[in-house]
Amino acid sequence: MHLPNDQLPNANPLNSIDEWEDDVLLRYPTPDSIAAGKGTDEYRNYDTPARDTVKEFYRLNHTYQTFDFVQQKQADFLQFNRKEMTVWDAFDFLNQLVDDSDPDTDLDQFQHLLQTSEAIRNDGHPDWMVLTGLMHDMGKVLCLFGEPQWSVVGDTFPVGCAYSDKIVYPEFFAHNPDYSNPAYNTKFGIYQEGCGLRNVTMSWGHDEYVYHMLKDYLPEPALYMLRYHSFYAWHREGEYDYLLDNHDRDMLKWVKLFNPYDLYSKNPTRPEWDKISTYYKNLVAKYLPVHLKF
Repeated sequence: MHLPNDQLPNANPLNSIDEWEDDVLLRYPTPDSIAAGKGTDEYRNYDTPARDTVKEFYRLNHTYQTFDFVQQKQADFLQFNRKEMTVWDAFDFLNQLVDDSDPDTDLDQFQHLLQTSEAIRNDGHPDWMVLTGLMHDMGKVLCLFGEPQWSVVGDTFPVGCAYSDKIVYPEFFAHNPDYSNPAYNTKFGIYQEGCGLRNVTMSWGHDEYVYHMLKDYLPEPALYMLRYHSFYAWHREGEYDYLLDNHDRDMLKWVKLFNPYDLYSKNPTRPEWDKISTYYKNLVAKYLPVHLKF
């Protein structure tokens, strides 16, 4: 079952890269105040409620996100030797990810990110958190480097230890070779109790990638927001407490603060870039280098 990378499935069952987030909205509906002009009960207006594409996505994700797979992806992509771009060119690059299936809005990736960052800014949070909102999905450029959807998005989870049954579609982990590997299938697996999340290997995707891209530039709470914003089994379900240290527990409040802005800020109103561009250009210049490596 341990397939070489070139034999892993490249199927992309989702209609768009953002469809998995639509499913998260169904699992965690809340607060109306952030989704300007729209109640959470109005989200997702598909003609049919069937989630077959999401289910197939998670079947692939849970089957092939092994500990060895993650190690291989980290060794490959964390060299950051594919492209070098300004932040603004990177947003243009990211906008090549087109979402034709979303009934909520026809806005591009950059405008979605602006909606998140503007919601954070309007609530008076620190400017580094505003920038975190702007940058948190930049790791989705992995799709443009040829990565299949199941290794870019989706709920993240620790690899190298037993899977929580609070992870979405946990039944699909039975197909993962690590599930029956005695080195990985116990409660602690390769880890020690209280080792801290910094010592835990997470499933591979855009969260881990953007964390490593920006870890030298943003404060620690921002890095937790970037790295763990898709780790719903932890920040929404309270799982994996036995792997946490006190620093993780202290940082959890920041991940929880960020999560509603990530989930519920999408709305049909297009941000007025001409009115806010100066603020964002100054913000990016304050924290980030002129060029980012991808």
